[in-house]
Amino acid sequence: MAWSTVPPAEVPDIEDSKVNIDSVADGDIVFENVSFSYAGDPDKLCLTGIDLHIRSGETIGIIGGTGSGKTSLVQLIPRLYDATLGRVLVGGRDVRDYELDTLRNAVAVVLQKNVLFQGTIKENLRWGDENATDEELVEVCKLAQADPFISTFPDGYDTFIEQGGTNVSGGQKQRLCIARALLKKPKILILDDSTSAVDTRTDALIREGLKTYIPSTTKIIIAQRISSVQDADRIIVMDGGRIDAVGTHEELLKNNAIYREVYDSQQKGGNEDEQA
Repeated sequence: MAWSTVPPAEVPDIEDSKVNIDSVADGDIVFENVSFSYAGDPDKLCLTGIDLHIRSGETIGIIGGTGSGKTSLVQLIPRLYDATLGRVLVGGRDVRDYELDTLRNAVAVVLQKNVLFQGTIKENLRWGDENATDEELVEVCKLAQADPFISTFPDGYDTFIEQGGTNVSGGQKQRLCIARALLKKPKILILDDSTSAVDTRTDALIREGLKTYIPSTTKIIIAQRISSVQDADRIIVMDGGRIDAVGTHEELLKNNAIYREVYDSQQKGGNEDEQA
């Protein structure tokens, strides 16, 4: 008997919607009793019992130690993974009802370590919007605090970026990636420790720019530094895959031991600025 050598077709973990909703109403986000396991195993959960409503246009900070579930939580919003139990809604609809391209175009994610491609700064930025004008590129770079360093380059916005962005610093790379995300004018913007390589003053200016440029966009900021989230409308404290507390900076300082401990340790340590 001859055995077939053709491997079985792999079924993707994330399948496109059969409902095919092709527009996202707004940046309202609801987690309904969400639990999640990367292995899809309810006995090996890294998020447990998440009930949360983020109103469209809110600025939300997320604080928590390594392994607390911060990144896992936000990865469920653009369906990088699907909830193991419960459901996630964006714009009033289950995320699984949207066409994947529709959902992911409405959610911009900027990571701590983002990818820049071989090409000019202009070409890299236009991954956010291929039809953006030069004036729009300059505008978002000013908001992301990238324009000052771009202006020092002899070729300005036509400066060639090596593959992976090896010829710009970590802080410069982060600011370019934030500018690129701003060009999308997303319904939801997620910054996952994406200002870790800039100083606190630049970080504050970036947050102020986000507030003025995309006021109706829901902004979720994951950070290690309390200073990066203390002005948020609400701050979520994650611990062990659960939400330990939700409140303003002042409320959490008064009522939450985890938040107060992080704040006190950073105050004592001087919250030293990193090099940009």
